[in-house]
Amino acid sequence: MAIRYIDLEHAIKTHHLTIDVSGGGDIGIINSGQLESVLSHIQNDVYYPSFPDKLTHLIWGACKFHCFTDGNKRIAISLGAQFLLINGYLALTGKFIQYMENISYHVAAGNIDKDLLSRIVLALLEGNEEDESLKLEIYNAIKEDEG
Repeated sequence: MAIRYIDLEHAIKTHHLTIDVSGGGDIGIINSGQLESVLSHIQNDVYYPSFPDKLTHLIWGACKFHCFTDGNKRIAISLGAQFLLINGYLALTGKFIQYMENISYHVAAGNIDKDLLSRIVLALLEGNEEDESLKLEIYNAIKEDEG
């Protein structure tokens, strides 16, 4: 099955809806070019050969590059969920949204790097998010921020 992608117009509409539904905030765009770059780059199979690689970069880019004036962590989750939905991962989407709420905070704060995010995404896709070694790795990444 060919992977389906999100375009810039859909991403911006998703951001507006996410802000509206989640309790408000500013719907301004800081850098649509950066967002468009993320959406384009995940289509490059040389750099992002697998679905987990593509999903990881989508979440990472939406969260870290601050393309919007508000709601960057929320849009990272929303776009990730949309990407899952349009590619047939309906059963996983709810778990993804719930699990990524805390993860996205720590990605934005710099506690979770892209490599760890990649392992988290892969574990979610494979149903291994309860793996004790992964939990320990996440704990070690975020413990400095908590204390």
